[in-house]
Amino acid sequence: MTAADLAPQELRILVAVAEEGGFSAAAVRLGATQSAVSHAVRGIERKLGVVLFERGRFGARPTPAGERAAAHARRVLRMLAAMAADVRGADTGEVAGSLRIAAFRSAALHLLPPALERLAALHPGVEVTVSVIREQGPGTAGEVAAGRADLGIATLGGPAALPAGLVGGVLLEEPYSLVHPAGHPAPRSLPLVDWTENCGSYTRDWWAAQDWIPAATVTAEDDGAVLSMVGSGLGMAIMPALSLTGAPPSVRITDLGPERPYRSVGYATTPELAATPAVRALIRVLRSLGQGSSERTEAQLRTV
Repeated sequence: MTAADLAPQELRILVAVAEEGGFSAAAVRLGATQSAVSHAVRGIERKLGVVLFERGRFGARPTPAGERAAAHARRVLRMLAAMAADVRGADTGEVAGSLRIAAFRSAALHLLPPALERLAALHPGVEVTVSVIREQGPGTAGEVAAGRADLGIATLGGPAALPAGLVGGVLLEEPYSLVHPAGHPAPRSLPLVDWTENCGSYTRDWWAAQDWIPAATVTAEDDGAVLSMVGSGLGMAIMPALSLTGAPPSVRITDLGPERPYRSVGYATTPELAATPAVRALIRVLRSLGQGSSERTEAQLRTV
């Protein structure tokens, strides 16, 4: 018996144990007995030839091999569901089924809503769920690699390259701007307000060359909190365009000049999901909206 002999139900058990952290909780989730789940996991481990879980009073924790196995299992199960939706629409051309999206905060707030509105108008049979994920560590692309999302809206480039095995593309290049309280006579003299998710890695060289930017005095929870603090007169910030959508009148956005840094915002998915109708449809919509967003941002900056 080998990995090729694994059945879909075994994959579901593997995922349930990994996510629930124990055989008993996984059994409750699956409507099975604890002994049946434990027996199934031992069988899966024999087929794969590796220990997938550390057992103990704490429950069952995935080993590194177990984490990888669970990610593969999620992706295989997802493709089975995608296959069912695809073949049902083969005769009619209808695009339907579920679509799981992971996005960082500003993309979820400002990029996804018009995209999902257009997607719903074009393909009402697609059921979308969105998870807001911090773009730190594995980030949104990590959710796709782990099989928890079909497509991630991600920041691309820099040291945070896409995980091996994923494909993606750039949707828009968004510039960074100086944001400061409206009417302040010397905004560059203000203390810096920043947030942990700000993609400093993409602007590191530019940032290091700016001797007027101090170390952050305040580190906020997210870009919305930064914008609120700047509007309250607590400091200035360097922020990308998506984060400045709908900025209040209490702040002013100042162009950083021709050498201003940019951040690439794109999508990440798996090669197999990239070929499915629902993911292809969303990518087409995102590309069309991303191009328009980049053009509008550049036009606005020319008027600042």
